[in-house]
Amino acid sequence: MAEKTAKDKRYVAYVSSYTNGTGDKYGIRIYDVDVAKGRMTEKDKVVITNSSYITQSKKKTHLYSITDFGVESYRIEKDGSLTMLNEESINGMRGCYLSTDYEDKFLFCGGYHDGKVTVLRLNDDGSIGPITDEIYQKGLGAAAGRNHMPHVQCSRMTKDNKFLCVADLGMDRINVYRLDHETGKLENADVIHCDQNSSPRHLRFSADGEFLYVVTEQKNSIDVYHYKVDANDMPDFERIQSVSTIDEPDIQGVASSALSFSEDYSYLVSSNMGENYVDVYKADKKTGKLKKMLGLPISGEYPKDACLFPDNKHLVSLNHESNTMTFFTVNMNQGTLVMNGPEIKVDQPNCIVFHEITE
Repeated sequence: MAEKTAKDKRYVAYVSSYTNGTGDKYGIRIYDVDVAKGRMTEKDKVVITNSSYITQSKKKTHLYSITDFGVESYRIEKDGSLTMLNEESINGMRGCYLSTDYEDKFLFCGGYHDGKVTVLRLNDDGSIGPITDEIYQKGLGAAAGRNHMPHVQCSRMTKDNKFLCVADLGMDRINVYRLDHETGKLENADVIHCDQNSSPRHLRFSADGEFLYVVTEQKNSIDVYHYKVDANDMPDFERIQSVSTIDEPDIQGVASSALSFSEDYSYLVSSNMGENYVDVYKADKKTGKLKKMLGLPISGEYPKDACLFPDNKHLVSLNHESNTMTFFTVNMNQGTLVMNGPEIKVDQPNCIVFHEITE
């Protein structure tokens, strides 16, 4: 039996958004995805406050979300709908990023406002258990304001499930911790020092875990690192490439935002807030290096996230300030991005996750 292509599979998309000041109590919306047409249709919505980030478990059975009161867990049903399991406190200010380890035993929450990374145990049923560790990042930055104190913007495990990489936007560094898989405790292992005032924002690893991609908010670049574990079982990161996400240097008011891989890990997508562009790069799976395929406007303001559809022929941009999702047809060979139908109104969208329906 022939393997299904992306257009033959069924998907839903989960979109998170803020609810403060919008008059809308639904912080997560669920959409049926038409891959062939590159469009989405709303099918359901979930009551939750200020869902600033969502993540899917590695087994793709559960969805986790930030909320004003901590973090919430949902079981993903066969039709893609969500059933809430529980809510847990993170013992701090509202988080901005979530991820799990590769065995779905722990949930990591990054705190921008208090500079803290929180580790919570995940139960066998996918619900969230107690906090196992919480670490406040320390230090003084190079400049007053945002770059004067720690701001955890992202936390992701290496794909060998050994180390947690924590992007500290305020301190221009990525702190690397060894995870104890029994206790859920973190231990300092390494520090990746990024360029001064670069502000590392989001992290992604290649499919095989050999390469780390770091998008920097103020430097407006994607830095590529080769990752390995040395003879002493310690992490080693070597920067091998830095690619600018803007065409002209020193553009004011532009900030690179989210970073997402295509489903097949062939393409890496980054969005630029202020310039309101999306960039798509071809990722060489052998060398890890990036080649820019296109950089074009997204017909909206402040794209907090952008993602390719599973067929790599369509793209959606989540435009936080214009309260829209805009859709495009993509031609990688020609380097074009063409508007694909009308925008969809969503108040302050933040993050999108595609989920394949496997019933």
